[in-house]
Amino acid sequence: MSARGAGRRAVNGVLLLDKPRGITSHGAVQKTLRLLNAAKGGHTGTLDPLATGLLPVCLGEATKFSHLLLDADKTYLAVVKLGVRTTTGDLEGEVIERAAAAVSVERSSVEQVLARSTGEILQTPPMYSAIKHAGTPLYQHARAGREIERPARKVFIRRLSLVELDGDEVTVRVSCSKGTYVRVLAEDIGRALGYGGCLAALRREAVGAFELSSAATLDRLESIGAEERDALLLPSDALVASLPRLELDAFGTRRLSQGQQIEHLGAPAAGLARIYGPDREFLGVAEVASPGRIAPKRLTVRG
Repeated sequence: MSARGAGRRAVNGVLLLDKPRGITSHGAVQKTLRLLNAAKGGHTGTLDPLATGLLPVCLGEATKFSHLLLDADKTYLAVVKLGVRTTTGDLEGEVIERAAAAVSVERSSVEQVLARSTGEILQTPPMYSAIKHAGTPLYQHARAGREIERPARKVFIRRLSLVELDGDEVTVRVSCSKGTYVRVLAEDIGRALGYGGCLAALRREAVGAFELSSAATLDRLESIGAEERDALLLPSDALVASLPRLELDAFGTRRLSQGQQIEHLGAPAAGLARIYGPDREFLGVAEVASPGRIAPKRLTVRG
């Protein structure tokens, strides 16, 4: 997702934002662009208005590499409300069922359910999601009262631990692969505990190597000056820091920038690499074309 603003300056980099509750991810990006007076930007994975936490905002040339972060694992702190089921799987939706009796669960029972939910699991995407059917987002079908059959998808829950059990609320920390719906996980946890459940709160704590502790709030951005805001920006190559690094000489830089393959002894056996010119300027991402040879994949605009 990206946005452009007329009359604004070209800003390149990544701003780690702590998104507040009650605002869409798109709205948070728009406010960030305005505060930085930046012409172009987008985020790397939607957070629902109910959710808060880490939203990496990519600006300018960094938007070319934001898709790499979409594939990264994410960590959330989630509160599951037991005894309540809703149309949307969270407290934003209409209540469709309430437990007849007061919720009473043991910590050991919760831990057993969480252990069974770890690893590779199948999830059926919720009707209130942006996945499209026949060109229309599922949530629009849901609002029209239509139920669409959705095939289950494989997702991977790397870690699922109990943080707190307080009456009918279960707080968990979950690290998961892309495509995981924490709302669905909350419903599954509630069902397994015999009460039904929905998501009451969600806070994203990490996206790949980026952590919430390094993020700035919109309130902080509004309270500081332009230079301080710019100082919060991470360079564009922070998005690809996990890739092997290759240094190019002037000849290799020129050839690659012209769309040609080049030989490089340090090329990985396969996959992608981040590339830098002789002045250590980040040039973009290349991929292995054949053993010892790389080809341009996505390059920055130099100048």
